[in-house]
Amino acid sequence: MFGIGMPELIIILVIALIVIGPQKLPDIARSLGKGLAEFKRASDDFRQNLSDEARAEEEKERLAKEAAEKEQQLKEADAAYAKPAEPKKEPVSEQTKA
Repeated sequence: MFGIGMPELIIILVIALIVIGPQKLPDIARSLGKGLAEFKRASDDFRQNLSDEARAEEEKERLAKEAAEKEQQLKEADAAYAKPAEPKKEPVSEQTKA
């Protein structure tokens, strides 16, 4: 917890008890706990929003890539069907020669 060991924590609590007094210390500790909980909740919400935005951006890029691939496939298919078919050479029969 912030690199503070048990001896340091005890010293901080004793100083707080002397400076603030025994009547107000529980109220201040409660307020501090609520503030830390609110900060943690806000930071978790911020982290969740960032990950949601990153996931949405990745999905958008993936969909754009898929759309480009489909469009390329469609162009290739159109090009394949648009080629003029070579005329069939019919065998020349004996009757048409004469």
